Amino acid sequence: FLALKIANVNWQSKLNKAAHHTSDYSSTEAILRRGQAFNITLNLQTTVQYEDNFTFIASTGPSPAESQQTKAIFNLSEEDASGWRATQEPSEPGCMNFTIFSPANAVIGRYKLKLQIVSGNKVSSTLLGQFVLLFNPWCPNDDVYMANEKERQEYVLNDSGIIFQGLEKYIQQEAWNYGQFEEDILDISLAILDRSLNHRQDPAVDVSNRNNPIYVSRVISATVNSNDEKGVVEGKWNGKYCSGTNPLQWSGSVTILRKWYKGRYKPVRYGQCWVFAGVMCTVLRSLGIPTRVITNFNSAHDRNINLSIDKYIDISGKTLHLTEDSVWNFHVWNESWFIRRDLGSFYDGWQVLDATPQERSKGIYQCGPASTRAIKEGDVNLDYDSSFVFAAVNADYVTWIHYSNKRKERIYSDTRKIGKFISTKAVGTNSRVDVTANYKYPEGSLKERRVYKKALKLLGVRSTEKRTKITRPRRRSSVACRQNMTQPAQKPSISGKLILDASPVIGQDILLTLALRNLISDFKTIKVNLRASAILYTRRPKAEILQLSRSIKLGSEEVKEISFKISYSQYKNSLTDDRKILVTAVCETKQGASLLVEKDIVLQDPFLTIKVLGPTVVHKAVNVQVTFTNPLSEVVTDCVLRAEGSGLLKEQLKINVARMAAMESSTVQFEITPYKSGTRQLQVDLVCTHFSDIKGFVILDVAPA
Repeated sequence: FLALKIANVNWQSKLNKAAHHTSDYSSTEAILRRGQAFNITLNLQTTVQYEDNFTFIASTGPSPAESQQTKAIFNLSEEDASGWRATQEPSEPGCMNFTIFSPANAVIGRYKLKLQIVSGNKVSSTLLGQFVLLFNPWCPNDDVYMANEKERQEYVLNDSGIIFQGLEKYIQQEAWNYGQFEEDILDISLAILDRSLNHRQDPAVDVSNRNNPIYVSRVISATVNSNDEKGVVEGKWNGKYCSGTNPLQWSGSVTILRKWYKGRYKPVRYGQCWVFAGVMCTVLRSLGIPTRVITNFNSAHDRNINLSIDKYIDISGKTLHLTEDSVWNFHVWNESWFIRRDLGSFYDGWQVLDATPQERSKGIYQCGPASTRAIKEGDVNLDYDSSFVFAAVNADYVTWIHYSNKRKERIYSDTRKIGKFISTKAVGTNSRVDVTANYKYPEGSLKERRVYKKALKLLGVRSTEKRTKITRPRRRSSVACRQNMTQPAQKPSISGKLILDASPVIGQDILLTLALRNLISDFKTIKVNLRASAILYTRRPKAEILQLSRSIKLGSEEVKEISFKISYSQYKNSLTDDRKILVTAVCETKQGASLLVEKDIVLQDPFLTIKVLGPTVVHKAVNVQVTFTNPLSEVVTDCVLRAEGSGLLKEQLKINVARMAAMESSTVQFEITPYKSGTRQLQVDLVCTHFSDIKGFVILDVAPA
């Protein structure tokens, strides 16, 4: 019995990784992309010329089968029906070189490669090793093919980025460390697929579906949250975070994913929307699906998908929880790039995915992929969840005053508030790119209204209740109820505006002015009920800060300003970590007309400066100096400075800052030793119990060793 004696197998790791754009992965394993050839060399113990029959077997998953495309058996030079093939290349004596081709629609995941040799009537089989096969955005026949190299560099290979947060009028940049190439992250991403409900129900069918980015991305959107299958991150939007980490304190995905993996798949506490989106971006990029993070300002959470968000307040301006609907200051989701064989080529391109557990889709907390083209055209009946995303960017915002006698008055209907400044990080730079035009036609245009009506019809919402009969914008109506929304609006008799006197910084008083204008020529007395509440970014009030009432006399077409302040001592114990305050003023005239004026305020962080003291070169230590200021007029203790960055620090660095006097500046120095070249992002976060995190980041260009 003559068997081929193999001394060892050389997987040509460096060459293959360079050709397959996988050099950045920390693993020593062969990591390859589908639809592209790779080379292996067998070093033989004996230098005999073999004329035997060579057969390769590539298999993946728990029960590989040719019928499921999870097993391929292919001979030299003959392309198997599965699309796999191998050719023998010229070689030195004592070794054999093979080129192996995988199809562009192969199942992704970890494979075993075996060599089977038939000599006469004897068969011998040798395991050559394992490799991981990924999606291939460089391959024109792959469903995730992306033609532009700069975009591939950004959406597949960039391991850090920016997530936009804040308010539509105060957009903030938050750095995020995706770290998809860091140690264990690819293994963890594959483990996430294996933990899904689909895999538990039928592992063989689940694995056979992993050739399809529509399927893989939808499964990831379900498994990144913990709601159904003990997924990666547990969401929390209320109460204290004592039993976990405050969502605002995460700076990247690596720590979260490793914690989940090492903690035997126990959901990591806690996340909010940007955490779910950051983690999902890491996982999808690591698997080779081009992905980016999107922020939608004034994002509607429309529970009943009737394209109307109703907000109820009482006469003092207090928010009443009479509806499940809400408008978040911002909401963060993902877009991934692939074609839609299920819908047709018109819907190819960017697809919305959302791992934040907001609503069930087919019984599970998952969302997408929804084609951005479908959302823009109002095709809300198309898979998956396009109606939910359409509402998030298009719903009307209707404000009602609810009187103590159960009477309701609709005082404002805004058709333009929802879905503003939809943002993502630019390709190659950290600037903001507005992608609102990918989601909708210009507000108020004929095309936009047509799309809106089409969506209403598909959703089965009676259009008499909608924009067709509502004057836009509208601040005043006679007594109107939900069933009777078609009464013509009266002209408003007063207008108002809340003005911030200065950019408020945490630790300082907030100075505000309410400017009221009488729009008609009669004299009137106005009762103003003013209220300030600490809110989360979901605009849910958490604590009352201030409430006051004033009476104002306005002459004919007169303008009057009321100044007031919210002192630090008033807000310091109520402020949430989101550092957001909602100020509302309900203004009533004797004639019964009402005006609501609202302002969202974000308290700014004091600045944190980062200096890198010297050139950054791979494997050379360099010092970093961080300077920050205690913003409060009181002593703070027990702060921690945290630093992280892919290619710069293997894991998060923590430095204790024992004590800072009132308004004192402090400097901390630490050392980093970069281990990857190229553009790198160092993120620093000062965590303190007395005020919410102060974050900063710096971009470094690391030279090769």
